[in-house]
Amino acid sequence: MRRVLHMGRANVSLPGMPPRPAAEPGPDARKPDYAVLMVCTGNICRSPTADGLLRHALLRAGLADRVLVDSAGTHDYHIGDPPDRRSIATARRYGVDLANLRARQVTAMDFARFDLVLAMDDGHYRQLQALCPPDHRDRLKFYLSYAPQFGRDVPDPYYGDGDGFEAVWRMCEAVTEALVADIRSSLADRHLE
Repeated sequence: MRRVLHMGRANVSLPGMPPRPAAEPGPDARKPDYAVLMVCTGNICRSPTADGLLRHALLRAGLADRVLVDSAGTHDYHIGDPPDRRSIATARRYGVDLANLRARQVTAMDFARFDLVLAMDDGHYRQLQALCPPDHRDRLKFYLSYAPQFGRDVPDPYYGDGDGFEAVWRMCEAVTEALVADIRSSLADRHLE
């Protein structure tokens, strides 16, 4: 496992996956061909599940080295913490390891770094709109816009039981399939595939 220290926090990659980005890219950092950020409240349940699943799918699709994937929270409750143990356990049952991800808070600079910023629910969307510079508003979407059959909001499983984490996993699976197809299309449109 690679371990790199950036900006005072460990940047640990998932096995076989590119490392998670540092809070600030270094001067030698290569700009990815595409970048996606998923955002929930504390960055310990919904968004790291979406993050790990998308990384896993991009690796399988042969796109992991071309697409930057990250997750963040709207609040600073859990900065530096790993995902909730129930998120980790649910992902592990499906062959995805989230244990090395660490929570961080979203910043206004993220809108310049990421092509797509995906909000897990209406509250996150409104908070991100307030933080987003006007010239980057087109980058902000609802996460479930890629799987509208589930509605608009990914429910927060934090205060519930394990069934909530399974439900979030199923939503993330559906979104991930559509999102990988959209990313592949975006790369082709940019003549990068």
